Amino acid sequence: MPDRNVGIRVVMLPRDTNSLGTIFGGVILSHLDIAGGVEARRHSDRRFVTKLMRNVEFVAPVYLGDLVTFYTRTLRIGTTSVTVEIEVEAERLGPHGNREAVPVTTAQVVYVAIDEDGKPTPVLET
Repeated sequence: MPDRNVGIRVVMLPRDTNSLGTIFGGVILSHLDIAGGVEARRHSDRRFVTKLMRNVEFVAPVYLGDLVTFYTRTLRIGTTSVTVEIEVEAERLGPHGNREAVPVTTAQVVYVAIDEDGKPTPVLET
């Protein structure tokens, strides 16, 4: 993904696991939403709310102790919205002790800038 930024990096902890020992998908979605919000804020000092998430498909599990990186890239800036693409990778030790990056999911998230009354407002690029 060209021109991508690191939105956030998180180590997965025991509190994030489900009964199978993998990380809850909802935990990944929560971090994904935060990372996308960080990217939206690169364009404006406005407050943003999440409008929708598109094309979320988990392609690999995330395990306890994985270092998960949420890469972001702005796809579109509209009048009141910012569309962000997020690519999630889990870094873990491979079978031979080497570190490997495993793609986990990608998504497109639309954030809407809001005013103090919670109404959509222009993004006003900075």
